[in-house]
Amino acid sequence: MAEAHQAVGFRTSLTSDGAEVELSAPVLQEIYLSGLRSWKRHLSRFWNDFLTGVFPASPLSWLFLFSAIQLAWFLQLDPSLGLMEKIKELLPDWGGQHHGLRGVLAAALFASCLWGTLIFTLHVALRLLLSYHGWLLEPHGAMSSPTKTWLALVRIFSGRHPMLFSYQRSLPRQPVPSVQDTVRKYLESVRPVLSDEDFDWTAVLAQEFLRLQASLLQWYLRLKSWWASNYVSDWWEEFVYLRSRNPLMVNSNYYMMAARAGNAVHALLLYRHRLNRQEIPPTLLMGMRPLCSAQYEKIFNTTRIPGVQKDYIRHLHDSQHVAVFHRGRFFRVGTHSRNSLLSPRALEQQFQRILEDPSPACPHEEHLAALTAAPRGTWAQVRRSLKTQAAEALEAVEGAAFFVSLDAEPAGLTREDPAASLDAYAHALLAGRGHDRWFDKSFTLIVFSNGKLGLSVEHSWADCPISGHMWEFTLATECFQLGYSTDGHCKGHPDPTLPRPQRLQWDLPDQIHSSISLALRGAKILSENVDCHVFPFSLFGKSFIRRCHLSSDSFIQIALQLAHFRDRGQFCLTYESAMTRLFLEGRTETVRSCTREACNFVRAMEDKEKTDPQCLALFRVAVDKHQALLKAAMSGQGVDRHLFALYVVSRFLHLQSPFLTQVHSEQWQLSTSQIPVQQMHLFDVHNYPDYVSSGGGFGPADDHGYGVSYIFMGDDMITFHISSKKSSTKTDSHRLGQHIEDALLDVASLFQAGQHFKRRFRGSGKEDSRHRCGFLSRQTGASKTSMTSTYF
Repeated sequence: MAEAHQAVGFRTSLTSDGAEVELSAPVLQEIYLSGLRSWKRHLSRFWNDFLTGVFPASPLSWLFLFSAIQLAWFLQLDPSLGLMEKIKELLPDWGGQHHGLRGVLAAALFASCLWGTLIFTLHVALRLLLSYHGWLLEPHGAMSSPTKTWLALVRIFSGRHPMLFSYQRSLPRQPVPSVQDTVRKYLESVRPVLSDEDFDWTAVLAQEFLRLQASLLQWYLRLKSWWASNYVSDWWEEFVYLRSRNPLMVNSNYYMMAARAGNAVHALLLYRHRLNRQEIPPTLLMGMRPLCSAQYEKIFNTTRIPGVQKDYIRHLHDSQHVAVFHRGRFFRVGTHSRNSLLSPRALEQQFQRILEDPSPACPHEEHLAALTAAPRGTWAQVRRSLKTQAAEALEAVEGAAFFVSLDAEPAGLTREDPAASLDAYAHALLAGRGHDRWFDKSFTLIVFSNGKLGLSVEHSWADCPISGHMWEFTLATECFQLGYSTDGHCKGHPDPTLPRPQRLQWDLPDQIHSSISLALRGAKILSENVDCHVFPFSLFGKSFIRRCHLSSDSFIQIALQLAHFRDRGQFCLTYESAMTRLFLEGRTETVRSCTREACNFVRAMEDKEKTDPQCLALFRVAVDKHQALLKAAMSGQGVDRHLFALYVVSRFLHLQSPFLTQVHSEQWQLSTSQIPVQQMHLFDVHNYPDYVSSGGGFGPADDHGYGVSYIFMGDDMITFHISSKKSSTKTDSHRLGQHIEDALLDVASLFQAGQHFKRRFRGSGKEDSRHRCGFLSRQTGASKTSMTSTYF
């Protein structure tokens, strides 16, 4: 092939004197530039680590301190109280010469020791300040005197111009809650969904657990919290994600032509460049409280490698190529040339070459990626054979910065059938055709034939806000900085000297062919069973909820309880993910949104005897309760992560706890999440609402449940992503979507600002008690966090 010739860096010839090697000057130059680039990268990483390590101080502060000590010494003052003289005595005297140099070295060493002590003190002080969560528990808009004092101190100790990882050393560790409080909160959360008899039995199990096993398990958790960075996050990653043997497609990943691909890939690589240099500012909650940035480290150059019992995450420090899939063929596309990132126009040229490449796929190559959608143990065994037969091609995919899928079909909203086209768009991002995504990669950039974009994200390495942050930067950079020429191409000029993309060659043995066929069949079954529904709700949005003086998230969560009750005639355990990134290496916690207060409101709305003022009062109580649960979860006082960690310890100790076993077997029939938006504020969303991502979604956590995500697009629109399984006779994503719209309007009509909305529905007020405790009779290993996400 043509690229094979250009890949050769030296020429050999055989003579009577032996083999001669003639080195090519361009190759020597490329080797030099590669080494130079590597050393620059290492030095940059070292310098950034140094800057983040000394933050909130800076190298200039050391220079200032050293100069002050020198000035005091010149004025015959000794700020060290004799320590510098002792340091001078320990230094070599060089035969009595360079006495002044010894003084300067002593001052420098003393300044460094004093500087290090001050930095340590600042770290401890900032960690203590960031451990205060009283501000989080106060009503919105009200700030107490202690919180005002705390805010002033945080601003003083936080330094200026922080880098991405500047606050990592100062973040507090996630606390281990009181086991008595956790069990009490758990019993309170399941009371609305259990019959009296089942609740009494659960309470007996809980008391037995507290009496016999809780103190021992709690002691081990506290021991781990003193030793490890986070007492639960590593176990959460291992046991919920990496030890799960279920296919990643639908169950774990979640979802978010040539010219669009060129700009998008270039924007993503710009984000990686800024990430490596830590030029991305850390996320500050309410503009003052830093969040943990640890999850950003594995966005790029990361692959989840399958194992028979447990997967592991492979992360490379750098990668100079992306892997591309198009019409059943795999390509390796370099991202750098002559020590610099390829321009968008050059990347467009490379993708266009792939689109125009007429070569057919190798036997079974077209469906090879279906193996990444197979059960993890099966894929691990097949991968062993693949690694010996096609090691170079496999390394090109797994070692890529990320995966790019150039889909041959169009996608996106159409005027002819907007509802169905959005649903198909979401389904294509979540599952594709089962064989056109490499689900093991940290994320796959999907470019459809009509230029629409999307992401499919593997969940184990990070949570949704991290990939959402990257996607916001990508879309804003692509649209507002890079742009396009008048004829639709990326700006700039193509580079005809670039070697063509390298076609990957797969030498697949016969035994792998049957494995690919089985994996493809299973992937199609999973894909065809997913019922995706996306609908934009545009009758009101965040601005209306703000006028009602309520939390927008709590408003939606209580409305979802009403919608789900109307859909199923029962209450169920509800999962809402809340972030715990206020703590070092924190990830998520569960908010159990189906509270007794929410159930009281729902019953009132379905009772024709209840008046609107009565329903409104109950709604406010339900919102307040949800807010309290959300804030408790964010401050490390949630229920589920603590119970999960206790369960893991019990398994390590081979202790059988009926209570923890029952907790672990619960079914989340309604799994919800809010998609964050405008984390970076790169453009005015009010002036450019069409450039806001439509959010993303994930698969349902239960075979008979729903997955619901929502995103506030500006002030007057909310987009919902609903998923369920077609095999269930109890769920219907479109039906729930209609119930959500009706519930939102019914709730809004309770407020004076929303009285122009006509109430859509009044239920019968009857509850199907036959299903109230259904989660007790069936066990499942699924959880909300084993979902797959997509953004578009």
